[in-house]
Amino acid sequence: MLISYRLANLRNFLDQKNVNAIIIKKSANLKYFSGFTGDSTFLIVTHKKNILITDGRYIEQAKSESTKFEIIEQKEGLIKKLCEVLNEIGILSVGFEENVVTVSEFNKIKENLPKIKLTPLTIDELRQVKDETEIEKIQKACEIADKSFDEILKFIKPGMREIEVAAELEYFMRKFGAQKPAFDTIVASGMRGILPHGIATEKIIKVGEFVTMDFGAIYQNYNSDMTRTIFIGRADEKQRKIYNSVLSAQYSGLKNIKEGISGKEADKSVRDLLEKDGFEKFFSHGLGHGVGLEIHEEPRLSKLSTCEKLLENMIVTDEPGVYIPNFGGIRIEDTVLVTKNFAKSLTKSPKHLIEII
Repeated sequence: MLISYRLANLRNFLDQKNVNAIIIKKSANLKYFSGFTGDSTFLIVTHKKNILITDGRYIEQAKSESTKFEIIEQKEGLIKKLCEVLNEIGILSVGFEENVVTVSEFNKIKENLPKIKLTPLTIDELRQVKDETEIEKIQKACEIADKSFDEILKFIKPGMREIEVAAELEYFMRKFGAQKPAFDTIVASGMRGILPHGIATEKIIKVGEFVTMDFGAIYQNYNSDMTRTIFIGRADEKQRKIYNSVLSAQYSGLKNIKEGISGKEADKSVRDLLEKDGFEKFFSHGLGHGVGLEIHEEPRLSKLSTCEKLLENMIVTDEPGVYIPNFGGIRIEDTVLVTKNFAKSLTKSPKHLIEII
């Protein structure tokens, strides 16, 4: 039922763009519109046909996962079979995913389909508002991350390497039901905290340091994303002040991220609060991003956001961070559900300053 609904929305989109069909290659879109979880595959969706082209490794899997699609096996090359099928259908225009299809693939398709108009399209926007099933899966992925954070608080101690902490986090996520981590786990301690994407290293975690942990789980193909920053030992007054400023900004995001606000407005509301405390200049990235079948997807919450209006049931992150040279970094992040009046946090781990004594 969900696949049929999604395909209907896709066909409406094709009507709006005045194309007869679309070629889909991106992994997240393959899953979303067909249910197929393999690779080396193209989908063709026209107003009357749903076609999945893949090789012999995936035929049985495709038959099981993509029951709404005609399954066609290619034996002499994916592009060759794609062009053969499109010629047989006899369409006049076809859209393709402009940020996914390579230049080489495009040139081969164009060469073999000289009479068909090729139109670059982006269909990711059709995945932005999540349905009930998607929300449930992301909620489960968030629960896995939360449980893993509970366990890591019992494990982490001074003298450990960052990679030990990352490995333990990933072990617990797998133990609690994750397919795999949503991305390379970030554990950045001390001065490495100024690196927003500071992947775990051999660095030893020491007393007197903040430790930022950014991690997420994949559950049934859907992602979660959360960050918590803890302190090893007792934090001093300056450290508490900066932490509490970031925490206040993060809570402000929960209040201001809601239906109707633009991505730029959501970002600015939090950025203005950090500016009052003198820390906005150390906030080097956007407030958040969409989360779903991809860990980073639309909409974006940033100075450069193209999202004019957040909609109910979008799922985004709320993740202000401050990264100060010769001090370190602090980031606090939740995966949140956009509602009419506020952002509902799906990650529920405590956010007060946790000190590991």
